[in-house]
Amino acid sequence: MTKIKLCALVPWCFDGKSKKLRDYLFEFEDLSWFPNTIRESMTDYLRFLITKVDFYRPIVPLLLEGMNITNTSQIIDLCSGGGGAIEQIQNELHSQSDKEVKIILTDKFPNTSAYQYLSAKTKGGISFIDSSVDAAEVPADLKGFRTIFSGFHHFNKHTAKSVLKNAVDARSGIAIFDGGDKNILAILAILVVHPIVFFFFTPFFRPFRFSRLIFTYIIPVIPFCTVWDGIVSIIRLYRPNELLQIANEVTTVNYSWKAGKIKSSYGLKVTFLIGYPAAGIES
Repeated sequence: MTKIKLCALVPWCFDGKSKKLRDYLFEFEDLSWFPNTIRESMTDYLRFLITKVDFYRPIVPLLLEGMNITNTSQIIDLCSGGGGAIEQIQNELHSQSDKEVKIILTDKFPNTSAYQYLSAKTKGGISFIDSSVDAAEVPADLKGFRTIFSGFHHFNKHTAKSVLKNAVDARSGIAIFDGGDKNILAILAILVVHPIVFFFFTPFFRPFRFSRLIFTYIIPVIPFCTVWDGIVSIIRLYRPNELLQIANEVTTVNYSWKAGKIKSSYGLKVTFLIGYPAAGIES
């Protein structure tokens, strides 16, 4: 019986061709002209969804291992968006370790209202930088173990290398976690699940925004852009071997890297890349 490859049935394909396609696609969140009102409502939604399904809970032991090896108790979270699962991560770090972990949120387009909400909720355990921070040019005074949740796929290979090189040059540990499976089923799930969640749960997203109601129920710009970005994100996801290849092109000595996948909630998987100085000590 002749087998037909799935990528022959879909225009974007999930094999090597998708590496080229990623250069032609865009995500609304990345556009400098995109209205902050819409962008922030989109990232608020993602924080709500990721937290409710405990998506990144399984990665906490990996993160703790890296922090222990580098002897640090502060996390510099890059590409924070609306905060994602960072509150859950902080709670899990405290429950699984004696470390008093401090987390600083940063982003190229900081969602300040969401960061203020998280900072108040955690009584300062989560703080933030309200000015723009480029993940490839992190200020030298921001020291700690760097993390990127659900953000690394936004970078093309050249920028991804720059992000890793910046961490290596600073002798900083870095952990990258990106959720989702790179297949057609993940895209179908986005097409079905996102609209349902938006319809039933939008009034419960925090911090509350009246504009979110308008641009969800009356003019559904937020759901449309979120679904589009979600589909593009799946296509752009890096596989573990691709992450290791990028890391090895940045450095091959005095730095330890490992990559893989770990099972998360509802059968989903989280792809990860973790690196830190071979000596285990940050500058």
